[in-house]
Amino acid sequence: MPSMKDTITTVAVDLFHRKGYFATSISEIARQCGIQKASIYYHYPSKENILFHIQQVTMEELTAYLRANLDGRTDIEECMGVAVRSHVRFHLDRQKETFIANSELRGLTPEHYLEIVRQRDEYEQIFQRIIREGIAAGVFTAADVKILSYAILTLCNGGAIWFKPRGRMPVDAIAEIYENFVLRGLKVGDLAAAAAGPDPQAAPL
Repeated sequence: MPSMKDTITTVAVDLFHRKGYFATSISEIARQCGIQKASIYYHYPSKENILFHIQQVTMEELTAYLRANLDGRTDIEECMGVAVRSHVRFHLDRQKETFIANSELRGLTPEHYLEIVRQRDEYEQIFQRIIREGIAAGVFTAADVKILSYAILTLCNGGAIWFKPRGRMPVDAIAEIYENFVLRGLKVGDLAAAAAGPDPQAAPL
């Protein structure tokens, strides 16, 4: 049976996702938990602290999930594929939390904001390391590592906005599409072919 703190967190996740952080009141959270407003403060000192807790736990679990999936892997292309799949799967399986984590940063205090940014930087650096090693090995094309990591993560974050759990495609199929798309974009041969333009000998469509 979940604790009252867990119940408050679950209710807040649902409300923040559905209505937005700023449009949700402590009174509304308390009412949906079946408790008095004052009881919220026994578990959380403020609404902002609830938001920070959600963001902090989400980042911790996202990073742990990525590290666990990469553990023991050495092939650089495989590592990037696994990293993309992990990111997409987590964002679709934990759609509400990841949507809040990416859209409600402005609700945090400066101190809490900096802590979440620190966690995000730590996570991004895993992708940047894989890209850097791929470039050094000649597997990925040479480009600005940070910009590439931002492009990949921004692309992969999008699923948390549009994904429908009862939609036409399962999570793993969507993650595979993202993986293939990112890998094709990073590979030297694919980028070189794209830069060269269409084959003049190719038959017209």
